[in-house]
Amino acid sequence: MTPPVRLAIEGVRAVVTFDSPGRSTNTLGVEAIHELERLLDTLESNRGLRGAVLVSGKPSNFLAGADLDELDRIENEAQARAWVERGQSVARRLERLPFPTVARIHGAAMGGGLEMALACTFRVASDAAATRLGLPEVRLGLCTALGGTWRLPRRVGLERGLDLLLTGRQLTAREALAFGILDEVVPEPALDAAAQRWLEAGLRAQRDRRRSRWLAPRVARDLAVGNPVGRAVVCAAASRRLARGPGGGLPASRAILAAVRAGPGGGGRRAEAVEAREFGALALSETSRALVALHRSALAAQPKRADSLEGRSDGRFAVGVLGAGLMGRGIAVAAARVGHPVRIYDLEPAALGRTLADAAATLAGERRRGRRSAAEERAGGWHLQPAVRAEGFVGCGLVIEAIVEDLEAKRELLARVAATLPASCVIASNTSTLPIARLAAGLPAPERVLGLHFFSPVARMPLVEVIRHAGSGQAAVERARRFAAGLGKTPVVVGDGPGFYTTRILAPYLAVAAAHAAAGVPIGAIDAAGRAAGFSVGPLALVDEVGLDVAARAAAVLHAAFPDRLPAPGPFERLLASGRRGRKSGLGFYDYRRAVKRADPGVRALLDASVERAAERLAPVSGDELVEGLRLAMVGEAVRCLEEGILASPRDGDLAAVLGLGFPAALGGPFRWLDRIGAAAAAERFARLRETTGSPIFDPPARLLELASRRGSFHP
Repeated sequence: MTPPVRLAIEGVRAVVTFDSPGRSTNTLGVEAIHELERLLDTLESNRGLRGAVLVSGKPSNFLAGADLDELDRIENEAQARAWVERGQSVARRLERLPFPTVARIHGAAMGGGLEMALACTFRVASDAAATRLGLPEVRLGLCTALGGTWRLPRRVGLERGLDLLLTGRQLTAREALAFGILDEVVPEPALDAAAQRWLEAGLRAQRDRRRSRWLAPRVARDLAVGNPVGRAVVCAAASRRLARGPGGGLPASRAILAAVRAGPGGGGRRAEAVEAREFGALALSETSRALVALHRSALAAQPKRADSLEGRSDGRFAVGVLGAGLMGRGIAVAAARVGHPVRIYDLEPAALGRTLADAAATLAGERRRGRRSAAEERAGGWHLQPAVRAEGFVGCGLVIEAIVEDLEAKRELLARVAATLPASCVIASNTSTLPIARLAAGLPAPERVLGLHFFSPVARMPLVEVIRHAGSGQAAVERARRFAAGLGKTPVVVGDGPGFYTTRILAPYLAVAAAHAAAGVPIGAIDAAGRAAGFSVGPLALVDEVGLDVAARAAAVLHAAFPDRLPAPGPFERLLASGRRGRKSGLGFYDYRRAVKRADPGVRALLDASVERAAERLAPVSGDELVEGLRLAMVGEAVRCLEEGILASPRDGDLAAVLGLGFPAALGGPFRWLDRIGAAAAAERFARLRETTGSPIFDPPARLLELASRRGSFHP
């Protein structure tokens, strides 16, 4: 069998190649660690070597971290610790080789892959878009564990290192160069020459006895890195920030902080001991299992290949956007940013001007952060063309409507534009509530019509719902998926219906919050309950951010569809009638007219609990019941969406709820959480809240009761 790591001796230089057989991505599994140990024996004993280069045999991947398949098979903490300790030993041996080493990076260097690169003397990387560097273990509920908790802060400084470790965010090659992680960034064809140049520089430094300049590990000018007191102060501040987040911070975050606090003392051995201990405990935790499952779901949701149009192999086709409001211009800028030629239409020149300004600001910001060169910034502006007439879309492969949420207005505009489009052009609506079948009715070739529901703000939100109606063709769905994936989003295909999936399951969550506010529960207490349930933003604060007008419209659509279960938007409408629209108007559930927002006591009078409004209120509940009620309101509706075929699978429902609505990732999504607590126990919780509150929102879903009767689960 082909080994996952191989060694070639080229004169006085060694080349170590990572090439996991049968995979598109290199991983650090048990076999790879074993091969590295064997190869290091050879490198340490070969007195004729003057340098080594670490490379990848994959076209667009350097080295990822742990093999997730092997992680699933870990049976106990001792087994996990043993794997980590072997990996730590390999990194230490690599760092201590008696000659310079260079990591030649093209493609992703993630987790243990970046940690191995950090153990090298130098790191050079390509400027390709595929080249990304990061330590994402925290997002999988794991602790960075091959020495990264002390090598990275030593390299970039404690605060920067903590930021990367605790967020798991990825850097482009230029960003990593600016941070100090990389020594040089070059075009991919120049990588070999750059790696050789750094090897020769290291050898010259050895001959000139200036080893401290070239070969000693680079230490950031940060007194806190090597100072236990300074480290403790910075870590304590980070710990307080984590405690203010949802759930008080993930266990993995606290584990990483503990390892960083241990620091580089003893050559990093103290930090590595903490890494191994914490990794062993975390790898078997329910939180990590849930986060790893979400990661796998996100990978599975990505299309396998790029779309093409009229012979273009790069997947970039012309895109039309109808409407330059907040969502339209966000979609247009996102598409132009990745190279799609975009034509955006709006009747208002000022709206088009804001789109061009947003595009310029985005491109300039990416250049400042090292994500785009000056030449790319100049070229990017040519991808966006404004238009005040709804024509000129004949060359588009995709046209997206993003105007006001009004069925007739959307249908009129789509009919006018669709008549001029070729049959190959896919037509999408960015609606969040209106059934796609009704928008497609009467349009030519309805099989090419679907929904593309982006979330606000478009630049930051990772989910796109691809909504297919009964007549949507598979070719249209696939083009929409590939387009969304090309923007860096995760596409999830859902069925047609009022509110689709995310808006529909959000509605009862917000309705429960509004009903408690109408019953007199303080606004701050309701939002605190939402955060205690694991959401980053409380439900009433979320309504203010989305806009009371948007929330009321969505609630009205869903009440009309499910009048026996979902209430009318009375609380939202009464606040709207008083001139409150949320943050954008300065007043909503909160008052935003001061530097710090405050719950507005005037809301109570507007939501006064009169007899006529009793149906909008819930019976009083305890704080714990409020926390559980908010979560169960969303989860119950998710199960009903699965029952009705809006969702193709529980996996899709988990992924969309986490990425689109901020359902607590540590719980794995609505369905994985139900599996964790058990269908029978969940059904009992629903029944108890139904009796306590009197609300039909908490009627146990039929699918849940069926699973409870046979002790089944949503996931295999």
